[in-house]
Amino acid sequence: MGVYEWARQETRQSLELAQEVGFDPGLSLRALLSAVVQQSKAVRNVEDLADELRFLAENLDDSQDYGFMRP
Repeated sequence: MGVYEWARQETRQSLELAQEVGFDPGLSLRALLSAVVQQSKAVRNVEDLADELRFLAENLDDSQDYGFMRP
C-alpha cells in the first residue's frame, strides 16, 4: 500500500467514526482538513504548504483537463 492509499483509507475510517457519533460528514471533513493543515505547519515550510493548498484548490474540478499535473 502506498502512502496516498493509506491516507484515503485513514480518511474513510475517520469519517465513518465521525458519522457513528453523529457528526455531519461535511463538517467532519472540514475539521479533518483543518487538523491536517495545522499538523503540516509543524513539518513544512509555510510557503510550500500554501502553494500545495493553492494547487489543490485550483484543481478541484475533476472534469477539467490541465496541461500539467503533479505525478
